[in-house]
This record gives sequence, structure tokens and C-alpha cells, in this order.
Amino acid sequence: MALEQTWRWYGENDPISLAEIKQTGATGIVSALHHIPNGELWPLSEILKHKRLIEEAGLRWSVVESVPVHEDIKKKTNNYQLYIENYKQSIRHLAEAGIHTICYNFMPVLDWSRTHLKHQCVDGSLALSFQPEVFAAFDLFILKREAARNDYSEDIISQAENYYQSISQEEKQELIDTILLGLPGSEESFTLSEFKEQLQDYKNIGAKELKAHLMYFLKEIIPIAQASDVRMAIHPDDPPRPLFGLPRVVSTIDDISEILNAVDTVSNGLTLCTGSLGAGYYNDVATIARTFAHRINFAHLRDVSNNDNGFFREEHLFEGNIDIYGVMRELILEERRRIKAGREDWQIPIRPDHGHLMLDDIEKEKTYPGYSLIGRMKGLAELRGLEIGIIKSLYHE
Repeated sequence: MALEQTWRWYGENDPISLAEIKQTGATGIVSALHHIPNGELWPLSEILKHKRLIEEAGLRWSVVESVPVHEDIKKKTNNYQLYIENYKQSIRHLAEAGIHTICYNFMPVLDWSRTHLKHQCVDGSLALSFQPEVFAAFDLFILKREAARNDYSEDIISQAENYYQSISQEEKQELIDTILLGLPGSEESFTLSEFKEQLQDYKNIGAKELKAHLMYFLKEIIPIAQASDVRMAIHPDDPPRPLFGLPRVVSTIDDISEILNAVDTVSNGLTLCTGSLGAGYYNDVATIARTFAHRINFAHLRDVSNNDNGFFREEHLFEGNIDIYGVMRELILEERRRIKAGREDWQIPIRPDHGHLMLDDIEKEKTYPGYSLIGRMKGLAELRGLEIGIIKSLYHE
């Protein structure tokens, strides 16, 4: 096999063990030090401790996902310079430990948003989903954000009001818990009042300001990454649209081009997340893969269904709107180019993203939303089969 097959693992609290992961066929682990608060330095000793756990299971810590970017950096306020210096030293420590690929994102406040964590699919499995009218119902009638009505069409507002009036108090609380869910691997989430305070901090920060803060961050950290032989890989916005009046600046092919050109080196690269980019109907993900293949340092592969109304639902692989075949073909061709160029870091790590909750996993007491065992193993198997088919076809071209 060419592409490195990896699996996201949330550490010792993950309900899926390393021994189980090894049975999926994955060889690389995508993980992070979730117990270290955002902004703090990652000590070398903690990195090595986590790495030993992975290696003792016969696996490799291939990618860090993520070293979180503190909100002060995104807002460029308060202690942002201290947090940048901590980030630089964390990069150095990871490189010293032999870990050279770091995924990160620059999404303000919320890492990702969904409206349902257990959407019922036609085959009986459960998936994450995002419905615009449900999201608007939360924003308009639960959060009651000032000027929220300006962000939605009259049709969506009408649908949102009807939805809000139709659900019970328990369902309203479930919606709050879903949208304000903490990051995977963390038991923490926002309260409504905390979330409103976070939004207020961004009141005077639009897309222009946020992008400028990202460019500043890149110009600070990428030289350190380059000197340490580390490949940074920015993750696209999920979903690729403004939420709650918060700007998004990693959502389109133009955004990606501007970011990668800001510091033109392989150390300033992209996490090609087909699901996040594909959630925007305007994004041709295969074209994005082809355009930036030389700067793709990591890939999350899954399919989504979407339309021009912004509705999208995560599907099993190869049933939605994304040309997964075309994306994978570009990754395989890029690996060939890297091998021909003599690059030691020619292999691109990929992981199956957001598998459905299915079969025995449905009855398990604890699973992280989107990160069940069987659903992701199914996705990895599909990706593996597709890769074999593409490689064999290329041999005959």
C-alpha cells in the first residue's frame, strides 16, 4: 500500500483501544495530548510518554491532531505572543520526539458544528448531520443572538420558527448540548452564557481581521516548523461558512491558495478534509486536491451530500457528492511525484473520517460522535479497496 492508513485515537480515555485499532489494518495513529490546556507548552516528557503507549501497541504516532491554537492568537489579543512562543516550542519538542506532521485549525470558538449527532439513515445506522433550519432555530430562538435574523433567508427563518415550536423542552436541551458540544476527547462544553461571552469577544473581528491574524501566526510558526522538518497542515472550516456571525477564512480554494502562498514552503501545508470542504456545494474537492497536491500533508476522507441551499448530511463513503475516486487518485499520483523527487517524506497519511454508528456500536455505553469503531473500520476498508484499484489501474496506463 502507498498511502499511510491512520486512525484517530483520543488517548487512554478513548473507548476504542489501541489493540482494537491495530485489528482495523491501520498502522499509524493520529492523536494529541488532550489533557494539556490550550495554549500551554507540550512538555517533551509528556509527548514521549504518549508516544511510548502507541509504540508498545505496535503502532506509530504519525500525525498530531491537533496542537490547538489558543483563542487569544485568533483574536490577536491579551497573551497571544506568549501562546505563540509556547506553540513554537511544542513544535520543536514534537520534532525532537520524531513526530513531523501537525494538523491544526483556525476556526474561532467552535471547532465544528452539527445539529444532530444521531441522524437515522435509511439502513438503520446513525450519522452526524447539519440542517440549516435547525441551526437557525438555535441561533434565533435559544441563543437569541443580536442581529441573527440578518444571516438567514425568510424561508429559513420561517422553517426555523416552525421547528422550534414543534420540539419539546427535552429536544431543545439536546439541541443546545449538540451545538455546544466540546471537542472529541474532552468532556467539556460551553454553557449558553459562556458561549455568548465568547461571541462578544469577536464582535469587532471580521474575516479580514481573522485572516490577518492567521497570516501573522503563520509567519511566526512556519519558519520554526521548517527548521524542525515539521509539516504543518491547516484543517478547513467545518462547515465552510460563517456561523453565529463568526468569520471563516479556510473555506474555499481561494482561501487555501492565499494561506499556502503566505509562506511558500512544504512546511505550510493543508489537511485535505473532503467532508469539510465538500460541505460547501461550491467546492470541487477533486480540483482542490489536484491544485494543492504538492502541499497536502494529511487527508481526512469521507463523502457528504449537499445542495445549493446549504443542506448537507454525512453519508457512507461514495454515496454523496464528492468525487472520492478523483481525490484519492490525485493523492496517489502526488506520492509518485514525491518518490521521483527523492523526498523521504513522500508518504501521505490518510484517515477515515466520521464513520456511522452502526451494528453493535449502537448499543455501546460510550462512543465519541462520529468516531465509532465499526463505522470507521468500514470506511477504512472501502478506502483501502479503492486505493488498490487505482494503483492497479495506474500500472496499466
